[in-house]
Amino acid sequence: MNFGRGPSVVLNVGGTRYSFSREVLKDFPLRRVSRLHGCLSEQDVLEVCDDYDRERNEYFFDRHSEAFGFIMLYVRHGHLRFVPHMCELSFYNEMIYWGLEGSHLDYCCQRRLDDRMSETCTYYAADEPPGELAGGPEGKGRRPPGAEGGKWLERMRRTFEEPTSSVAAQVLATVSILFVIVSMVVLCASTLPEWRAPENRSVEEQSRYTAESVREPSGIIEAICIGWFTAECIVRFIVSKNKCEFVRRPLNIIDLLAITPYYISVLMTVFTGENSQLQRAGVTLRVLRMMRIFWVIKLARHFIGLQTLGLTLKRCYREMVMLLVFICVAMAIFSALSQLLENGLDLGTKNKDYASIPAACWWVIISMTTVGYGDMCPITVPGRILGGICVVSGIVLLALPITFIYHSFVQCYHELKFRSARYSRSLSAEFLN
Repeated sequence: MNFGRGPSVVLNVGGTRYSFSREVLKDFPLRRVSRLHGCLSEQDVLEVCDDYDRERNEYFFDRHSEAFGFIMLYVRHGHLRFVPHMCELSFYNEMIYWGLEGSHLDYCCQRRLDDRMSETCTYYAADEPPGELAGGPEGKGRRPPGAEGGKWLERMRRTFEEPTSSVAAQVLATVSILFVIVSMVVLCASTLPEWRAPENRSVEEQSRYTAESVREPSGIIEAICIGWFTAECIVRFIVSKNKCEFVRRPLNIIDLLAITPYYISVLMTVFTGENSQLQRAGVTLRVLRMMRIFWVIKLARHFIGLQTLGLTLKRCYREMVMLLVFICVAMAIFSALSQLLENGLDLGTKNKDYASIPAACWWVIISMTTVGYGDMCPITVPGRILGGICVVSGIVLLALPITFIYHSFVQCYHELKFRSARYSRSLSAEFLN
C-alpha cells in the first residue's frame, strides 16, 4: 500500500472495527479489502470504501456489520454460512459487495440460496421493466439516440403483455377476452343439432371450409376471430425484444396451436377440393377445428388465477412427477393383486371385470382418487379388503405432496398479485396525469 502511514490498517464496518497489518491486505481473501493495498491516493481509497480517516488510518464501510462478521469467519476458518434471521438475498448482496460468490457458501446454504433465487427470479425479471429507467426523472435530458423509438416499442410491448399497465392495455385485454368468449360460444353452439349442417351434406363436406360455409354466420364470426388473434400475435411478435424467447414461451405456443388449424384447414380444402379420394381428410379437419378449444387458455394472459396455476406447475414439476410415480407404483401393485384375487385364483367365483391387469388398473385409479364409478367392483372378500386398503392408500399418497404444491401456489399468487398491483399503480398515475 502506497497510501497512508502506520504499520496497521483499521476497517470500520457498520461500527465494528477490525485491525490488520499492511502485509495481510495484499493477499486478503476479500477482493474489495485487498484492493486497498494498491491505492495510491485518497481518491482511489474513496472508490473502495465510503470514508477514510487519515490520522487513524481507518477505513469506513457502511455495510451490515453482522453479515461482515460471518464473512470474517469464512476468512479465518473457511466456512461461510448465512446469518440467522437475515434474508438470504440480502446476505448474498453483502457477499457480492465484498467480492465473494455463491460457490463460497457451504452446500446447505447454496441450496437455500438457489431455492430462494428460483422463487424470486421470475418476479424480479418481470417487476423491473427496462424501459422505466429511461423514462424516469433521472433519464430526462440525456437519452441516447433512438431512445424515443425504444420507449415506444417498450410501451407497445407492455400494452400487449401487461393488461393492467395502461388504459389502452385494459381496453385491448377486454376486446381480446370478448373475442375468446365469442369464439368459444360459437364452437359450443356449432355442436348443437339445431346448428348442424343439413342432412344432405356429407360429414366431409361439413368439415370443409367451402365458400358456402364461410358465408354462414358462424364462418364469418370464426374468420373475424381468427383475424383478430392473428393480428394480435403478429404485433406482439414484432414488438418483442427477444424473438427466440418469444417463440419458446408456452402461451405463445398455445396461441400458435389455436391459430394454425384454421389456416391448415383452409389450405387442405383449397388443395383437395371435392376430390372423393381425399374425403377421408374430413376427420383430420374436424380434429383441427376442435383445437380451437386452446383459445380458452389465452385467458391466462388476463387472469391471475390461470397465471398462478401455470407458474405453480412450472415450479412444482418435481412434486408433480413424484406424485405420478406414487400413483404408478400403487397402480402396479394393487392392479396385480386385485386381478389375482378376483380372477387369477381358481375359487369358483371369477370376476370377468378383472380379466387382466390393464383392466384392473382402471378400477385402481378410480378407487385411489375416490371417484368410484361403480362400473366394476370386487366380489370376493379378499378383493373387498384389498379395495379398502387401495382407497386408504390413495388418500395418503395423494395428500403427501399436496402441502408443497399448496405453499408454492400461495407464493406464486402473492407474487403475481403484487406485480399486478404495481402495474395498477402506474395505471392510476397515468390516468391522473
